Amino acid sequence: MIVIDEIYISDEVVEEQFVCDLNKCKGGCCVDGDAGAPLTNEELNEVINGYEKIKHLITAEGRKIVETEGFYHYDQEFGWVTPTISNGMCAYGIVDEKGIVKCAFEQQYYAGELKWKKPISCHLYPIKISKSKNTEQQYVNYEPRDPMCNPGCVNGQKLKVPVYVFLKEAIIRKYGEDFYEVLSQIADQYYASKEAKK
Repeated sequence: MIVIDEIYISDEVVEEQFVCDLNKCKGGCCVDGDAGAPLTNEELNEVINGYEKIKHLITAEGRKIVETEGFYHYDQEFGWVTPTISNGMCAYGIVDEKGIVKCAFEQQYYAGELKWKKPISCHLYPIKISKSKNTEQQYVNYEPRDPMCNPGCVNGQKLKVPVYVFLKEAIIRKYGEDFYEVLSQIADQYYASKEAKK
């Protein structure tokens, strides 16, 4: 376990390797989940404010659900989450010509139409964050979904990219550059130690 301030990071975030292989998983994390994408309180307005920029991209079913049931709803286990359509896909998902599910918010972010990329829970996946109910502690765990994420695990091992490196942008977005620098230094020490034992 790695501890930085009140944040507890599982060793797997440094030790394991992962790189999404979208051609094989087809963006399954946007479909195969226990609920919609978790949203922070700060992200609720981002969803509302960005909807007009993305509604023409999403499915007719997605638009109907959002416009009749709301931009998000509260789940007892996960808190605020995005709505989903009948096949389990996030209502804000779109399917490209290769059959890959992508986030409409992210597509408009890359197009320069939005300043918000997508929910941080999606950006960090397959890292999941949970919070202590009674303290400020947060738990950062590497939780790839089997078998959906198996191609990403294989790809990461092939490319030799640690989880924390693959998710550098998302980790910095969540916790800041100073946090990432400390995490990176700890990782360097781990890999140096591992190499020395060979």
